[in-house]
Parts: sequence; structure tokens; C-alpha cells
Amino acid sequence: MAIASRRILALALGAAVVTGIGITAMNADAGVSRVAAVTPPPVNAKFDYQIGGAYTPPSGVQVVSRDREASPAAGIYNICYVNAFQTQPIQSEIDMWRSKGLTLKNSRGQEVVDGQWDEILLDITTDAKRQAVAAVVNGWIDGCASKGYKAIEPDNLDSFSRSQNLIDEQDAIAYISLLISHAHGKGLAIAQKNTIGDIGDGGIGAAGKNAGLDFAVAEECGQYTECGDYQSLYGNKVIVIEYTTGGFNKACSTVGAQVSVVRRDTAVSPNGPYQAC
Repeated sequence: MAIASRRILALALGAAVVTGIGITAMNADAGVSRVAAVTPPPVNAKFDYQIGGAYTPPSGVQVVSRDREASPAAGIYNICYVNAFQTQPIQSEIDMWRSKGLTLKNSRGQEVVDGQWDEILLDITTDAKRQAVAAVVNGWIDGCASKGYKAIEPDNLDSFSRSQNLIDEQDAIAYISLLISHAHGKGLAIAQKNTIGDIGDGGIGAAGKNAGLDFAVAEECGQYTECGDYQSLYGNKVIVIEYTTGGFNKACSTVGAQVSVVRRDTAVSPNGPYQAC
């Protein structure tokens, strides 16, 4: 299972409005509003990252992130991992995206690939294509909701940085806004995954928060001295994953008293190392 790579638009008013403790959305048929409560993960709770395979959470874990194909862990807060901007390296999924004409191609007609993870980028360069991609991914979000997940972790928000300049930050925000609106309508919180830099500097920065993202999932912010940047936007609603001893120790010493910090292996394998602070 692939994991994330290392590396301004507001929501449409007619779709959903953040109201502090929930999302108020208009029911077009009934002409009345409905409220779906959206609850981010508990702050500084013991966390486990299981997107490479589900297993019984270690003692004391209160929050876990698992792939959308997996079932939630019983009795704790579950985050549903969705590869929202790139294909998984699974042929049936690749064939599905190709059949819809939604894989990103350059001027030579070649598909644009994230070589580190062998994942093809999805084409979100026009409103019509963003709507088409979101129709599929929002179906996955529906599946997460029906299984009992409480939040969504949409991966590869930074795919624009690997797109051969075919996708820009504004495309990414316009597309993620469609997922935010849908997730909120299902009562699900939704995370900013990595990509903390400012627009124009290879990141999303405050634009993601302004679009309605509820909390952050940050890989290796300790390793790259970025954890404070996530806190400046999301307060203590930050979950940190580190893959090295140095990064883990640094994250624990700088933000570990305020936010969730875990160390896993880069494959996020069920029998891999686990530490939390």
C-alpha cells in the first residue's frame, strides 16, 4: 500500500458552511438545513498509523488511521486513508481511471507518474475533470462513512509539485474543496496531509485551512523542522508521523507534549516498529 511522499479558494457557500461544532448544509429538496456533527480527532491522543495493513492497536491507542479498504478499529477514533490525487499502483484501479480519461498526461501524451511510489497523477486541471475525479473519490468517502470512520485523510495533496507544472496549487484547492464539502456533509472531519508551505512556495499553507480542512496529518515534520508551521495553522489538532529515530526524538521534544507523535517504518507494515510519545 502506498504511503505519502515527502515533500484560494473558500468552499462554495451553497455547499457547506463551517459552524464551529458542525456543518450546516441546505437540503435542496426539503428547503431546510441539516446539521452533520464534525469532530476532529482528540488532541494529543495516542495514535497509530496503519495504512500499510490493519492490526490490533497497541495498548492505549485512541486514534488510528487505516486504508479505506480496511474496517475501523473497534472502540476508538478512526481516520480513513484515501489516495485522492494519484492512483494506487493497483491495475484494476489504474484501468478504472484510464477508462474515464482522468489520468494526467503531458503534451507528448505520456501519463505523469510519481516515480517514488509508481502512482499516476489524476487530472484535476479543469472544473469538469475535478468534478469527475471527485465523483469517484466521494464515493470512497461514502464507503468510509458507512463503515464508521470519523475522518478522512486524503493523500497526495502535493501532487501538483510532481505534475510537470500541469497542475497548480489553485487546482488542488479547488478539487480538495469538493472533497471537504462532501466529507462534511457526511459528518466526517478531513485532514490536510503534509504540504504546509505557502502557495507559490510549493505548498498549500493557509489556503487548505481556509478551504475548510479540520486538522493536519504531517509526515516527518520533526525531521524537517516543520511541526511548528502545522501548529501555527491547526493549533494542537496535528498528528505527526516520523520514520527515523532523529525525527521522532525531535518531534517528541518540540511538540510531543501538545500533539500526537508516532514513529513507524516507511512501509507502515503491520509488524514494523512502533513508538509514541
